Amino acid sequence: MEGVTFPPDRPLINVSQAAPVDPPPEGMRQAIAEAALKDASAHLYGPVLGLPDLRSELAAKTSRIYGGTIREGQVAITAGCNQAFCAITATLAAPGDEVILPTPWYFNHKMWLDMSGVKAVPLPCGAGLLPDPDQAKALITPATRAIVLVSPNNPCGVEYPAPLLRAFYDLAKAHGIALIVDETYRDFHAAPDAPHDLFSDPDWDSTLIQLYSFSKAYRLTGHRVGAALTSPARLAQVEKFLDTVTICPNQLGQRAALWGMRNLDQWLAGERDEILARRTAMETGTLPGWDLLGCGAYFGYFRHPFDLPSDELAPKLVRDAGILALPGTMFRPASDPAGGHEMRIAFANIDSQGIADLFARLRGFAP
Repeated sequence: MEGVTFPPDRPLINVSQAAPVDPPPEGMRQAIAEAALKDASAHLYGPVLGLPDLRSELAAKTSRIYGGTIREGQVAITAGCNQAFCAITATLAAPGDEVILPTPWYFNHKMWLDMSGVKAVPLPCGAGLLPDPDQAKALITPATRAIVLVSPNNPCGVEYPAPLLRAFYDLAKAHGIALIVDETYRDFHAAPDAPHDLFSDPDWDSTLIQLYSFSKAYRLTGHRVGAALTSPARLAQVEKFLDTVTICPNQLGQRAALWGMRNLDQWLAGERDEILARRTAMETGTLPGWDLLGCGAYFGYFRHPFDLPSDELAPKLVRDAGILALPGTMFRPASDPAGGHEMRIAFANIDSQGIADLFARLRGFAP
């Protein structure tokens, strides 16, 4: 974007970031202000694994959504879901170990594994951008420590069916490795029922690790509040990581998340309805030549029709069409040519009319 101007009649359409830019609802902002003014403890160090009330509330809500039993001692609050992933993988894998990531992958997962000296083993997704448990089984070696799934998926938007998640859970359990399921976008899942039943297993925490984000649900991105659900024994190790990195999660953000869980169910249902309406607009819009490969949560993942590779197409879209979107090369290994044909469009911050305007620009674009 540097050096590019966007005329008033063609302002920038930013579909690059999968996070809301609007502030939290006013009631939550008032609760944050009250905590800042009247709760002296909100300005001090707190428990490394998070406020007990928030841990307990998330455990109870997750139990209601999924069934099964989740206890406070199986919940850690983190400085965002990215930190939850970093802390969890630090307890699982050391340099030279391996973690299986379906591709297209979330680039921050890949980047953290690279920084940690852990080998990210790509698992190419097949039809419908769904990973195959049998293909994953063929990739497991003595060095494998975990399989990571993101559902609803970033970058593809695809929601993994419950039987598929169960098959991966059984695979991980049989091989004594962890199954990490990042459910950052679970509040915008299209299905009204629980996304899976994995928490119904009495010993779920010996295999399953769920990651969650309050940022997307309550527009708390700047407050950095996420969570990891796993065994108390693993959380004892997670606590060491967190204590040396952040000491404790954001105190005001935690209080905001707790207030939101207790007061904003109806508001959040409306947010979900709006995101699902945007998903419908993405799925039903007219965009000749562009193939919609996956859609859901905040994302539409497309195969573009141009000969230009996506990492060259993306800057041209900024300059010539006023569209900022991420190229598929960011979500695949450098050796995978598919990334050059793909683009991610995140519709977190454009409504149905904005999607129509986006499609109109793309229809008129020629590189």
